Amino acid sequence: MTGRFAGQRAVVTGAASGIGAAIARRLADEGAGVLVADIDADGAATTAGQIGGSAVPLDVTDPAAVHEALGGEPFDVLVNNAGLDDFGWFTDIEPARWRRMLAVNVEGVLACTQAVLPGMQARRYGRIVTVTSEAGRIGAKANAVYATTKAALTGFTKSIARENARFTITANCVAPGPTETPMVQAIRDRGERGAATLAAMIAGTQLGRLGTPEEVAAAVAFLASPEASYITAETLGVSGGMGLGG
Repeated sequence: MTGRFAGQRAVVTGAASGIGAAIARRLADEGAGVLVADIDADGAATTAGQIGGSAVPLDVTDPAAVHEALGGEPFDVLVNNAGLDDFGWFTDIEPARWRRMLAVNVEGVLACTQAVLPGMQARRYGRIVTVTSEAGRIGAKANAVYATTKAALTGFTKSIARENARFTITANCVAPGPTETPMVQAIRDRGERGAATLAAMIAGTQLGRLGTPEEVAAAVAFLASPEASYITAETLGVSGGMGLGG
């Protein structure tokens, strides 16, 4: 098979649907053998079947399960995409809710990265791309905990980039803005309140529209490719110019 990822092995977490599924498809279309990892076992199997990959049911908040699923085989590419959102004003968010977001969005990335790094270090090659969010760079109303988790990933990624440059391993982030995903559909389903929230999100972009999962996947594929060999510790926004102001 030809393509930028011919002969390479990639794992994409949270790839049962949305952005993760689009990333898995893009990498597979360009020649990678893709392992689709998701807590949604049926969705993961469906995505894997569509792209000719393999699937593993995975709860990224369980480090032992992550190590068992990902630590036993070498990967050239890791895409940390699994994430959880939970809207609400911060004063209304109970500790159990913020701990769940921290567990999925932050601890899950730590666990997956720690599981695959030894294999990448041994082979002196690797591409780690973590999907964050523009919310982590500019903040978000009624989404303070989510924004906090995504901001944390930037510092983690820069640190991993520093630690692993000597192994020819790069680590970068992609920060989507409002994107047409099941998460956005959930906002839309809230009726008038959801419509107002979504309109405000779109108005915050320069291009005045939602992004698509495929547009995010294209950015991930670039940073994961051999041609991005001199790019590390960076965050690439895929957000239609969100955060630039008027």
